[in-house]
Amino acid sequence: MPCRQIKAQKYNYFSCAKHLELLFFHNFAAQRDHGPPTATLRGSRGQARGPSSNPLKRQTLPEMKRLVFLTGAGISAESGFSTFRDAGGLWEQYPVEKVATPEGWQADPNLVTDFYNGLRRQLVEARPNLGHRLVAALESHYDVTVVTQNVDDLHERAGSTRVVHLHGELMKVCSSRDPDDPRYRLTLPPDRLEVAHGERAADGSLLRPWIVWFGEAVPNLSQGAEAASRADVFVVVGSSLNVYPAAGLVRYVPAGRPVYVVDPKPVRVSASSPVSVIQQVATQGMATLVRRLAEADGFDPDEVLAQAR
Repeated sequence: MPCRQIKAQKYNYFSCAKHLELLFFHNFAAQRDHGPPTATLRGSRGQARGPSSNPLKRQTLPEMKRLVFLTGAGISAESGFSTFRDAGGLWEQYPVEKVATPEGWQADPNLVTDFYNGLRRQLVEARPNLGHRLVAALESHYDVTVVTQNVDDLHERAGSTRVVHLHGELMKVCSSRDPDDPRYRLTLPPDRLEVAHGERAADGSLLRPWIVWFGEAVPNLSQGAEAASRADVFVVVGSSLNVYPAAGLVRYVPAGRPVYVVDPKPVRVSASSPVSVIQQVATQGMATLVRRLAEADGFDPDEVLAQAR
């Protein structure tokens, strides 16, 4: 089956992504005993990143449990940042194949540029909500890694110090010839949110958003898998676990380690560990999670809640 096909104006990458996921996790398991892997999936996103860009290289805190979050659009929705797949989301307003695929970029780079310029204007108006702040506040009791499917910077603005972006970062632009070459990557400041039509990177190619589009490899997937494989506690917040290969990370949590799922909607989880479901929106569910973690690990939840408010 080809990796790119359109059905009812929506890209259907499920089968291809599942196939890539199985290949990736097979390769990851083979490399696991030989040190942390760099990205093994390669594609139109360009070269895999080396260890120097790996946020997991931050000094670990051996006396603390490793708490790993996998976050999705649901945690940012309460900040007023539009989600893509929910009712009223961006895919209902913009055809996905026109603004989130390499083919769309080739067909009309100006349309794609305008779309992401508009998203950046929306993002700078959004503020981290209590859910983001509680994730950051838990760093006082855990060695926390955030693996996010989101392209916003709300986790960083809330104070999280170790964030792995699986699908890119909205506030960054890059070469359209080699998106993952750091020499041609720029972070846009809040007072310069827009990329002009025809604006070029240092290598002479058009500047494009540093976003992983449908059909492109996920360069940071190996970092997410590494984090999941070391988790003492794994928490999914605001993700439907329908988007692969990111959704497969929960399968890499060591057997027997607790898994929590925070989402107001039912989420189907395939894991070899006990799963606790907190069926609430992210702000409420994260507060519930803090209290459950505090009961299990013996710290004062009110201290964390106060820190985040």
